[in-house]
Parts: sequence; structure tokens; C-alpha cells
Amino acid sequence: MAHAVAVNELIGERVRQHRTARGWTLDELADRSGVSRRMLITIEHGEGNPSIATLLRISDALGVGLPVLVDIERPRALTVTAAGQAPALWRGPHGGQALLVAGTEPPDVVELWDWTLQPGEAHTSEAHSAGTRELLLVQEGRVDLRVGDRTERLEAGDSAVFAGDVAHGYATPADAATPARFALTVFQPHVGGGPT
Repeated sequence: MAHAVAVNELIGERVRQHRTARGWTLDELADRSGVSRRMLITIEHGEGNPSIATLLRISDALGVGLPVLVDIERPRALTVTAAGQAPALWRGPHGGQALLVAGTEPPDVVELWDWTLQPGEAHTSEAHSAGTRELLLVQEGRVDLRVGDRTERLEAGDSAVFAGDVAHGYATPADAATPARFALTVFQPHVGGGPT
């Protein structure tokens, strides 16, 4: 729990740092991101538990990419995240979680996630910025991947490439005997390429 508090405080500091570097008020960031001023204040104070979707809207508005908001160290020639040190940015009601294990900085942001979904858990994601692509590899269990109106059941060893710029989601069937674990790579091109 202490690690989650430290991550939330770090995210808050980074949001405030990037907002003020642009000379934006909280209201300007709220207008640009679609995140309420109240939520931004909560995040900047390191409180609450913002959703992945909220953090993506903020990072897109700031033009920095999600990894910049959550990485503890800035990227170098080699950055290692030790086992157990990646921030959990989503937690399911039955113990599932999404860990952001690695990521790059703009302009072309790549995120590497380690997901675990317990039976019956699901995560729905809003459409990301235009051109976003995702790659998913099921390591254990079964995953129902929904992209737009299409759903595919993926078994251990199956992989998929799909558009991340449409609504999508991941779920483990409620009748699954075991949790599902999958690796997810998100490629988001041209982050921060727009006007500031």
C-alpha cells in the first residue's frame, strides 16, 4: 500500500510539473484533458486512485505519454525495473492488476504492461489517440478481447494485434478455472505533436 501512495504522489508531482511548465492553470488542463478540475486537484495532491483512462487523458493533453507520469527514473541507455517494483495502475475487484513494467518517452510512446485478471474480472478502455496499436500475448488462462463490436477468445499462447484507437477491453470468463495473465504492448505515435 505504501508503494501505491508513493506512486500516486509521484504522478501528482509530475502532472503539476508538466502543467506549470506549460504555464497552464488547472482549468486549462481540465479543458484540454476532459478531466474535472476537482479530479486534477486530487491527483496533483497525490490522493485518490486515478483510473488508467484518466491518466491517459491527462498525459495526452500534456503531450508527454503515460510512462513519463509514472516512471520513477528517467530513461537512460538501459532502465531496469526490478520484479515487484512496477506500479500497479489498475486493480480488479478480485485481485487482478495491471502493472506498467516499462515505457518510452515521446514522440512515439511504447508501453509494456503485465496484466493479471482473476475469473470474472474485466477492464474496459476508452479509445486512445489516433494511430494507437496494441499487441497482446496470453501467457496463462483465457482472455476475451473486445475491440469495437468484435470479441475474440484467446487461449494461452495466442496473440493479437489490434487498433487501440477504438474502445476495447479485456476479460476473463467468470467460469475460468484459473486467472489469466497476458503481456500487452501499446504503441502510441506522435504524442505531444499537437499545439501546446
